[in-house]
Amino acid sequence: MAKKRILIVGGVAGGATCAVRIRRLYEDCEIVIFEMGSYVSFANCGLPYFIGDVIVEEDKLLVATPALFENRFNIRVCTDTQVMSIDKEKQRITVCDLKTDEQRIEYYDALVLSTGSQSVWPDIQGLDLPGVHVLRTIPDSRQIRAQLENIKRAVVMGAGYLGLELAENLQKREVQVTVLQSSDQVMPSLDKEMAAFVSNHLEQHGLEIKLTCKATAITQNDDHSLLVSLATGEQLTVDAVMISIGVKPRAELAIQAGLEIGSHGGIRVNEFSQTSDPNIWAVGDVVEVKNVITNQWQLFPLAGPANKQGRLAATDIVNKKLMTMPSVPYRGVQGTTVCGLFGLTVATTGVNEKTLKSCGSMEYEKVYLHPSNHVGYYPGAKPIHIKLLYDARDGKILGAQALGESGVARRIDVLASFIQMAGTVYDLEEAELCYAPQFGATKDPVNLAGMIAANHLRGNHPLAKWEDLADTHTQVTEEQDDIDQMLAFIMDDPYAQAQIVDVRTVAEFARKHIPHAVNIPLDSLRDRLDELSREREIWVVCGVGQRAYNATRILQQHGFRVRNLSGGMQTYATFAE
Repeated sequence: MAKKRILIVGGVAGGATCAVRIRRLYEDCEIVIFEMGSYVSFANCGLPYFIGDVIVEEDKLLVATPALFENRFNIRVCTDTQVMSIDKEKQRITVCDLKTDEQRIEYYDALVLSTGSQSVWPDIQGLDLPGVHVLRTIPDSRQIRAQLENIKRAVVMGAGYLGLELAENLQKREVQVTVLQSSDQVMPSLDKEMAAFVSNHLEQHGLEIKLTCKATAITQNDDHSLLVSLATGEQLTVDAVMISIGVKPRAELAIQAGLEIGSHGGIRVNEFSQTSDPNIWAVGDVVEVKNVITNQWQLFPLAGPANKQGRLAATDIVNKKLMTMPSVPYRGVQGTTVCGLFGLTVATTGVNEKTLKSCGSMEYEKVYLHPSNHVGYYPGAKPIHIKLLYDARDGKILGAQALGESGVARRIDVLASFIQMAGTVYDLEEAELCYAPQFGATKDPVNLAGMIAANHLRGNHPLAKWEDLADTHTQVTEEQDDIDQMLAFIMDDPYAQAQIVDVRTVAEFARKHIPHAVNIPLDSLRDRLDELSREREIWVVCGVGQRAYNATRILQQHGFRVRNLSGGMQTYATFAE
């Protein structure tokens, strides 16, 4: 009896993982991987660091070779081989050997599509000029490295994770870099106020960041340098342009085969990664996935989810085609990411506030905090800036964003685990985490986030929204020059009626404070309660939120209507800018 044939189109994270998992589960089948490029399994996340000479040897980027697949797993790999078409009725594919241009037919019992994603290119002239690059493969990185000696200034189009990592590594090679971003913030996966911390950090380390800025054309000068024309009318003379504005699913094969395609352009699959055809599965960047929090379809082109999808698809293939064993459904994506830039770690999990607002139906709240990565008395303590989003009804954790120089990834990993287990802010209060002076504090930042949020839900810690304050004071300071007009504005606007009380020291207040705020240091607050109006709500602010919380509790118990601006002046700075 002929062995079952499992054909996999594309390697790297999803396809290669699927192939190896099938072999581990079932020895007596034929497995063939078809890879359009020359490398079946390589670390594409490491490519920017190969540019920056952090990774010096190209071979270190190779996760597995065709010989390893053959010798260790009895899996045949056909590199430099493109799959041209799928005939799903006859369960066969047409493949082309790119070295010989010869085509042949391959039959399958099960087919896995792991064709990945491809770069999105801007619709401008000049993209075919020498010196315009995209970084997706090892040959791409090889080409950029070969030209680095002649690159003194470069433009990077796109301020997402890959674009910024590439910008950092180009600067390590002594290239002056300008980053262009069409939206009004870097790292679109962050909320705008959190992204402001990242922008400031990047500029402090020498990157030029141009937001709300698009290139309109690239032309070549007589000296072979490139002229990048911007929508603002400005022109930049550079030696190289790096395109990193995003990726899209490489779904042409699926479209040709008539498989179901989703609204984002990716292949639609069920919870077992099975497509609309029962003999075809799809994994990785080419598929659309369900968000576990919003239950909405989205694209999430990262290696971690692709690896998990490949593994679970393999289990389902073995179940349906080879032997009886239980399939395991894919739960969907949570959105956990991390990126390092000039010593700053930026990490996220769950959904951001932009997504929650777009959903419309979710009642959520948020807190900001800026604790240290470990106790302050132990040398080297660094702040972690955290934003936590949670369900206003039951405290279920919806998402978190954090950035800092140390301890960031650990905290987001903890929060990601709580989200996976449907945890709440009340669970965060009680989380028992590692403590020693050099690693954390008796109240870890994760605990503190839970305590602040839980106190808010219990009514012990009412919170005011920074964006309302920022909008109000922008209007007051920029539009209301006349005193009478300003007073009329205050009477009409419920937020402007709030008294802003800054409970920091006199010296701290003098250095920087919110316009129209009153300074009453926390230690003298009880003696100065008669200076506050009981008709107007009080919004309290301090440096990072802790003293303001103490002030909130004092004022609440003395009968005042009070709210805390969580995160203090650290957070205010991001909204004020």
